[in-house]
Amino acid sequence: MSSTTLDRLIDDFKQLPLNDKEYAIEIIKKQLIEAKREAIAKRAKEAMANLKKRNVKRGTVKELYKDLESD
Repeated sequence: MSSTTLDRLIDDFKQLPLNDKEYAIEIIKKQLIEAKREAIAKRAKEAMANLKKRNVKRGTVKELYKDLESD
């Protein structure tokens, strides 16, 4: 979103009555939650695909840290 579009959105929001502002915020919060859910679901699918392809490392925290230090 360009800064001019965002500026216009903020200016328009300022003009709304209080009830409409509260309703808009509620909708935006719900959309943000849904977007985060979708991002988590996408990442989970990627992780599962990597697990099936055996593209992941397993071990204890100590083992994983040791592996990271050796790279």
